[in-house]
Amino acid sequence: MAPQEYKLKNITSLEGLAPSAKQEVEVEGIEGGRVLLVNAAGTIQALGSKCTHYGGPLAKGVLTKSGRLTCPWHGACFNAKTGDIEDAPALNSLPVFKTTERDGAVYITGEESAIKSARRTPNFKCAGSGTGEGHVVVVGGGSGAIGLVEGLREKGYAGGLTVITNEGYLPVDRPKVSKALIADPAKLALRDKAWFESGSVDWVDGEVVGVDVSERNVTTKAGDKISYTKLVLATGGVPRKLPLQGFTVLDNIFTLRSVHDAKKIVEAVGEKGKKVVVIGSSFIGLEVALALSSDNSVSVVGMEKVPLAPVLGEQVGAGIQKVVEGKGIKFYLGAGVDKAEPLGSDQSKVGAVVLQDGTRLEADLVILGVGVSPATEFLRDNKVLRLEPDGSLKTDETFSVVGVKDVYAIGDISTFPYHGPGGEGKDTRIEHWSVAQNSGRAVAAHIVNASLTPSPQFIPVFWSALGAQMRYCGNTAGGYDHVIVDGNPAEASFVAYYTQGETAVAVASMGRDPLVMQSADLMRTGTMPTRSQLEENPDVMAVGIPA
Repeated sequence: MAPQEYKLKNITSLEGLAPSAKQEVEVEGIEGGRVLLVNAAGTIQALGSKCTHYGGPLAKGVLTKSGRLTCPWHGACFNAKTGDIEDAPALNSLPVFKTTERDGAVYITGEESAIKSARRTPNFKCAGSGTGEGHVVVVGGGSGAIGLVEGLREKGYAGGLTVITNEGYLPVDRPKVSKALIADPAKLALRDKAWFESGSVDWVDGEVVGVDVSERNVTTKAGDKISYTKLVLATGGVPRKLPLQGFTVLDNIFTLRSVHDAKKIVEAVGEKGKKVVVIGSSFIGLEVALALSSDNSVSVVGMEKVPLAPVLGEQVGAGIQKVVEGKGIKFYLGAGVDKAEPLGSDQSKVGAVVLQDGTRLEADLVILGVGVSPATEFLRDNKVLRLEPDGSLKTDETFSVVGVKDVYAIGDISTFPYHGPGGEGKDTRIEHWSVAQNSGRAVAAHIVNASLTPSPQFIPVFWSALGAQMRYCGNTAGGYDHVIVDGNPAEASFVAYYTQGETAVAVASMGRDPLVMQSADLMRTGTMPTRSQLEENPDVMAVGIPA
C-alpha cells in the first residue's frame, strides 16, 4: 500500500512542541490510529506511539534532548530521530512519518498499516546470502543470540552465520515462561523460521560439547565439527537443584527455565486445585508462585527472613511480601529445607517437603527457584577457555573473553567490568534478559567494527511481575548501605533508591512509571542525584537529562 497523507486531529501547529517534548495524537481517517509527535534534538516528527516490545505508551516514557526515547515499562530504547533500536528488549524499530504544516493543520505521510502497527521490522535480509567473508558461530539460542544475529545483519555483516542450540525451538520471549507459564513455544516465538532464513542464518539443533580454540572449531554431541572465524558463547544458565534427600529421585519436582520445563509444570498441575510448594523466595520463585496462585494452594519457602531482601532491602521486600500474600500465597521464611518425602500412594512421586524445624508441607508438586549457574559445563576441562570459580567466563568491555582472540561470551555466562554507578569497573555477572540481548548487540557492533569504543555507562534494566509490575535499574554488585523509600511497597506504589555512600547505584519502583527509566538515563549521563539530594526530594522527574 502506497503512503498517504493523513491529518492529525486538533493539531494546528508544531511550533509549541519544545525540545525533548512529546505528545500522542490521533490520526484522522484511521480507526485507532495514533502517532507520537516528538521534538528530538530540534527535529520535529511523528513516530509510532507504542513500544514494539509489549505496546507500552511511549508518550509516558522518557525523551532526552538528544532524541533517546525510552519506554516506561521495560526500558526498550529508540532513537527518536530514526526510530532505530538503541536498547533491548524491543526487536522491532519504530516507523517514522514525515510531518507537514499547511493551512492551520498538521499532516503526516505514511502507510496505514505502519500507523496502526506502530512498528517497523529491521533490515535483516542478507544481501550476500551469507557467503561473504568470515563465519560467526553462536552457541546458544536465547536473548543474547537473537540480539547478536539481528545486530550483525542490521549492521551489514554478510558472512556465514550459524546458531547451535539444544533447546529444540527458535528464540522465545523467556520472561513470560515464569511470569505466565506459557508452555507453547509458538506463542512465545520472537521470530519465525522464515525470518531467520531471510537473514541466511543456519539454525543447528544440537549440543556443543567442546571448543578447540587453536583449530577454531566447535564439536557437537553428534560428532560434527563446525569451524568459525568468530565464536560467540551465549549458553545462558542452568537452574540449580537441591542435593537433599528425595529431591534427586522423586517425580513432580521441577526447575523452571525453558518452555519444556513450563510444559511439565502445567501438565503436573492438570485440573488445578493442587498443593504447590515453591522453594526459593526470589524473583523466579515468586513469579511462578503468583502464576499458579489463582487455582491452587501455593506455599513459598525461603531462607531469608524477608523475601527479596538481599536485592531490594527488608522494607521493600516486606511490602512485596504483603502484596503477594494478598494473592493467597503462604510464606515459610527463615526456613531451611530438610528433605522431600514420597507420596504414600505412589512412592515415585513427591508427597511433602519437610523443613529443618520439622514443619511438613504436603505437596502435589514442588518447584525449585534456587538460582542458576552458568551453562558452561562443556568448558569445564578446556585448557584455554578457563572458567571463573562461579563457572562464568571473564570478558572485557567488548565481551571478548580475556586472553582469547575472536571468542566472546555474553549473557548469563559473562563476567564483565561494570562501569555503572558504584561499579568502578568491578567484574560483575548479571542475569537479566535485556543485558543478554544488549550484550549480543554490542558484540555484533564489535565484530563489524572492532575499533568501536563500547559505552562505559551501561545501565542494566530489569522487571518482574510480583503481584504488580516492578521496575529496576542499576546494579548493587558493589553493595549498598542505605535505602531511600518514597511511597508504600505494601500498596505496590513506591520508588526505592539504593545508595552506597552518596552514590545512587540502583532504583526500584512499583506504580511510579517512568521513574526507573528516568533514573537509568540519569545514571547513564552521570547526573543521578546524590543520596542527600534524594532524601530532600525523591522525585527524579524534576531533574533534566543533559543528553
